[in-house]
Amino acid sequence: MKIKICAATILAVAMLSPTFAAYADNVDDAHPMNLVKDSAITAAIKSRLAANNMTSLKDVKVDTDDHGVVWLSGSATTQTLINQAESIARGTSGVVDVHNQITVKTDF
Repeated sequence: MKIKICAATILAVAMLSPTFAAYADNVDDAHPMNLVKDSAITAAIKSRLAANNMTSLKDVKVDTDDHGVVWLSGSATTQTLINQAESIARGTSGVVDVHNQITVKTDF
């Protein structure tokens, strides 16, 4: 009797596995909790930039995607400031990777 129950359970799990796998692949990345997390990462980076008195980075845009990847864009007056902005972003909790597209612009 125990063998029949075990066999039936194994068969049921094997038959349902593709269903569960397909469901896991279709999870909505735009879930509201993901958006809150992304916004929190972006806000934390902007706050840390402001706390470091990096006013010349006022033209820097910070975006975070739903996987914790941060995109920095815009302009700054020196490469040193660009490097500092990237370092701050990388050191922020929840950040997985940083794509730094900030350029040096000297005519502010």
